[in-house]
Amino acid sequence: MIKIAIDSGPLSDGHAVRGIGVMVREQINALKNLKTKELKRIVIENFDFQNEDGRKKLESGEYDVVHYPYFFPYALTMPEKKQGKRMVVTIQDLIHLVYPKHYPPGIRGKINFFKQKTRLKNVDAVITISETSKKDIVRFLGIPAEKVHVVYLAPKKIFRRLEISDSRLAETKNKYNLPNKFALYVGDVNFNKNIPNLIKACRVAKIPLVICGKQALEIEERGVDLRTLQGPRDWARFLFNIPHPELAHYEELLTEFKKSKSVIRTGFVPDEELAKIFNLASVYVQPSFYEGFGLPVLEGMASGTPVVVARTNALTEISQDAALVVNPKDPKDMAEKINTAIRNLEVRSRLTQKGLARIKDFSWEKTARETIKIYKEIWE
Repeated sequence: MIKIAIDSGPLSDGHAVRGIGVMVREQINALKNLKTKELKRIVIENFDFQNEDGRKKLESGEYDVVHYPYFFPYALTMPEKKQGKRMVVTIQDLIHLVYPKHYPPGIRGKINFFKQKTRLKNVDAVITISETSKKDIVRFLGIPAEKVHVVYLAPKKIFRRLEISDSRLAETKNKYNLPNKFALYVGDVNFNKNIPNLIKACRVAKIPLVICGKQALEIEERGVDLRTLQGPRDWARFLFNIPHPELAHYEELLTEFKKSKSVIRTGFVPDEELAKIFNLASVYVQPSFYEGFGLPVLEGMASGTPVVVARTNALTEISQDAALVVNPKDPKDMAEKINTAIRNLEVRSRLTQKGLARIKDFSWEKTARETIKIYKEIWE
């Protein structure tokens, strides 16, 4: 019998309702629910290596494979010593290393990054979520390509096509004061998401933009200033009044919010309501400069909503020919494609059908099976 432990720490911290938390929760559930004859020999247990009980579990030596499903280069997300007979880590993306000027590590971050790279030497396999992320892992962390395995994510089953006559759609539309036609974006509004250009594009296209996610509201409600963005122990930046690179981005974003009267920020939306908003949307747009995967793209496709994505490696990898592709630095190009996806009925129908076909390649059961295969390979 193979005994596997998975770090469930991301389910109890700030990542719980974000992409990382969703991924870890769905992955653990899928692994536990997977039913095959050979899996009777596999036991899945959860732990949090950051707390004492979790450390005691690991130090008992009873686990054959220990899996850390989250990696951050500038924080200690893995233990110093190897735990279990075999060790696996999932690295979603390395955006902080791809755009170092926008995500400076600070002194502590640099020290942690050195420690993280040292700790990666204990790992028997790395799982990542796209070929794009795999290339970055090989490039920035020096891990051999044969040690890095790509396992795609999947949307939750709640994201599906609903009947347009469903009265629940009307209730959600009224609840969030949504217009009849609108472009939708779901997620954070960090630099890599390219939201200022999306706002400009929707203004050119003359189509309202709905942004679902708490961060778009929080940057205004909490205020954006030097202190809130100084970063942990970043005293030099604070003392010499050097702005954090994210400050310029947030100021630009707030300026665009104020200039555009047709941007609706809903804040956090639970999945039950979000699934309906996807169905109500005229088009889903993912304009990012960089993504490790882009799960909302699949959620849009599963909902039968036409999708527009930036010409970004991971996004084109995931969407293939089931989305219109735009230059993320060109709002006019983005506006043209948004209008095409909404107003050209032939293109709209084609995108919907291709999206529904593409989504069949993704499921959490498939993700679980491929993950189990990696566990077995390194164990045997």
